[in-house]
Amino acid sequence: MINYKIRLDSGERILETNLSGEQLLHLPQLNKGSAFTAQERRDFGLLGRLPCRVESLDEQVDRAYAQFSRLATPEEKAVFISELYNINQVLVYKMISEHVMEMTPIVYTPHVATTVSTFSNEFRKPRGLYISYEDRDSIEEILENRATETDMIVVTDGERILGIGDQGVGGIGIPIGKLMLYSLFGGIDPMKTLPIVLDVGTNNQEHLDDPRYLGWRHPRISREEYDKFIAKFVAALNKKLPGVFLQWEDFSKNNAPRILREYRDKICSFNDDIQGTAAVTLAALLAAFKANGTKLTGQRFVILGAGSASTGIADLIVSGMVRAGMSEQDARRCFWILNSKGLITEKSENMIPSQTPYLRDSNELANWELTDANKVTLLDVVKNVKPTVLIGCSTVPGSFTEEIIKEMASHVDKPIIFPLSNPTSKCEALPVDIINWTDGKALVATGSPFDPVIYKGNTYSIAQCNNALTFPGIGLGTVASKATRISDEMIWVACESLHNKVASSNDSTKPLLPSISEGADAAKEIGYAVAEQARKEGLATVPDDVDIRTLVDERIWKPQYCSYKKL
Repeated sequence: MINYKIRLDSGERILETNLSGEQLLHLPQLNKGSAFTAQERRDFGLLGRLPCRVESLDEQVDRAYAQFSRLATPEEKAVFISELYNINQVLVYKMISEHVMEMTPIVYTPHVATTVSTFSNEFRKPRGLYISYEDRDSIEEILENRATETDMIVVTDGERILGIGDQGVGGIGIPIGKLMLYSLFGGIDPMKTLPIVLDVGTNNQEHLDDPRYLGWRHPRISREEYDKFIAKFVAALNKKLPGVFLQWEDFSKNNAPRILREYRDKICSFNDDIQGTAAVTLAALLAAFKANGTKLTGQRFVILGAGSASTGIADLIVSGMVRAGMSEQDARRCFWILNSKGLITEKSENMIPSQTPYLRDSNELANWELTDANKVTLLDVVKNVKPTVLIGCSTVPGSFTEEIIKEMASHVDKPIIFPLSNPTSKCEALPVDIINWTDGKALVATGSPFDPVIYKGNTYSIAQCNNALTFPGIGLGTVASKATRISDEMIWVACESLHNKVASSNDSTKPLLPSISEGADAAKEIGYAVAEQARKEGLATVPDDVDIRTLVDERIWKPQYCSYKKL
């Protein structure tokens, strides 16, 4: 591991290390480049290794951003950020923090999909840990090979990456991107984060046939082998990194819910696809209900897509409806969920436990008018249910057609329509079309970022249901409080905290969520709420006499240089 420690001296952060010269210049976690002071250059064997002028971090950012701005394509810009990250991490975080709206779509969604799919062809330098199934008996040894002490891990098996499916070892790009957002918004020290990919093979034939593919060239292992592998991984984490925060990311719908159920009480863990997506979506929905003058308990929800994100959203909404006085059974009956074969009912095949609470009784369809007796389509559901809320998690672009949207709008004054699929190319409908088809009445939020829509002289700001508005704060509050697990109540208060940052309005042109530029502010408020809830439930392990909000504040890392001293 990197040999360093940080201490405070009269409020100044002092970094002590025994590294020097070439080692220090080539270690991105510690390299300050032209910002090393004259004394530091003498103390650490850097005299003559750098141009003589000593720059500030702000001056370095100015140069780096000018270089970034000269690049034309997202691909070029993503490579530039990655290369700079491999040289000087503090500089990268500082630059992105000053250009959040411009750079966040490059380091994460939507461009991260390209980064992941081209991983093997564009590979330059490894980041994080790669745990192959072939190394299943050496997981503890691999964990010992990490670069620094670790507070937070994001792990994926690469099977369900955004809307682009099985990407195998290339899935490492998702934990890398997520952890950058944890640091940018949640203030998690990047030196204490660790991206991991569990390489259990891939069923993506294109990757298997690619001679440059860097992962284990093997079909995905069986469920029995997979479950044993996950169990070994968790056991190794508990032994080598007790108390670490673990986020499961982009696992398949067959694995994600059951892994969360199995391990959420065995290791402090969280699934952003299920819980984070649900929290940010419900926060946007609550704002939409204020905007159209309705209540959570008076809605009819239609969700296109029956994966873990869809059922996670439904579960949290049900929780909210129960809080508002409904029975759980009545709340679940307010949902109609469709998969690729149509409305899911008790006759649907290959249903998994997370889907079964939402199966409709096929007898309900007896009086429905159907376009095809063998399949209940989205249009059929919209015509017969007359939904007030339509959510897309299908990754099927264009599936919210003009006919479907107009049919919905004919029954609802201000329809709530959320095409949430990522990346942009997988979006169920474009906001500009939804606004036009509903004559400006729809309340819209999307999964990917979209420009405002101008319609009949009005400018409609499109909220992005970006999980980056919730998961950094959940992580911050959990790490600061040293919580032993993440409860449903902690997710609920995260949702409430985000919703409280949205100004109450009945104006459908206003966004339903804060801008991603407000991500750091949102994360801090969520961090306070989550940490306080952890203490309330007895899950926090910090001393009772310590102020929780102070703990959260003290844990927030900021991209700034320390003064260096010899260890």
